[in-house]
Amino acid sequence: MLKHLKSVNVRQFSAQVVFVPKHKPPNEEDFHILKDFLDKSKHMLILTGAGISTESGIPDYRSEEVGLYARSNHKPIQYQEFVKYPKVRQRYWARNFIGWERFSAVQPNVTHLAIRELEKAGRVTSIVTQNVDRLHHKAGSQNVIELHGTGYIVKCLKCPYEISREDLQAELLKNNPDMRSSFTMIRPDGDVELSREQVDSFKTPLCPKCEGPLKPDIVFFGDNVPKERVELIRSKVSSSDAVFVLGSSLTVYSSYRIILQAKEEQKKIAILNIGPTRADDIVDIKVSTKCGDILPKLCNLTTKNHNL
Repeated sequence: MLKHLKSVNVRQFSAQVVFVPKHKPPNEEDFHILKDFLDKSKHMLILTGAGISTESGIPDYRSEEVGLYARSNHKPIQYQEFVKYPKVRQRYWARNFIGWERFSAVQPNVTHLAIRELEKAGRVTSIVTQNVDRLHHKAGSQNVIELHGTGYIVKCLKCPYEISREDLQAELLKNNPDMRSSFTMIRPDGDVELSREQVDSFKTPLCPKCEGPLKPDIVFFGDNVPKERVELIRSKVSSSDAVFVLGSSLTVYSSYRIILQAKEEQKKIAILNIGPTRADDIVDIKVSTKCGDILPKLCNLTTKNHNL
């Protein structure tokens, strides 16, 4: 697996220092507890959150000192505001347009690659991710369910039209050829901070079929996860013998209810996350350290034993 690390951009390692919260290194007890969990979990569902993407240079929302809420007054886009107000859509798309080049260039890190190795070894029923960055796909994972959608697909709110975010970027560039910005930080969903003048001059994209508003295929705050996706995840939890949470505080209910279901069905549950989570008091195992510091070694031993 380590040979794949050559594809990880060197700049990401300096980004870790900025966006990964303070944490203790894993100790021997942490390692053995998680190794025992992995050895006994033959068909596990892996649930990932923003805490694994921070190691690739994408900030999360809630981490102490380094999360978006701690570093700025920014509040994430609300679904109803996006649908209702053209100015909100204009602001969103202007910021997303500028941030897209850097956001889409982010590469998976050792945690994504370790998960892929577990999947290749037949140990993973599915990967449910709260992230919209498609880093699991870039790492080569196959069985990925994007709980909150993805920033890589854009859909019309009034008709069935959809377009890839890459193709839309080309259209946005044609319509906004002079739009430029220097920025220091992308946000978890890929947008950046711009001046009011820059936003006001931006030409918002419209559906070429019906001229309706376009929206990324992301479940914004205040919106609901589609029912069919919820049911699919429920079935995946039921068909798994364990749930392994990586890099999520489980603050939002859409992820927390996965743990509640697993608990009700008496599945073994382990959490590997820096800092506390919403489910710490109801799970079997909680290890507080950085995923990338422990998971690759665990993965190598687990998959090696599996192949013997």
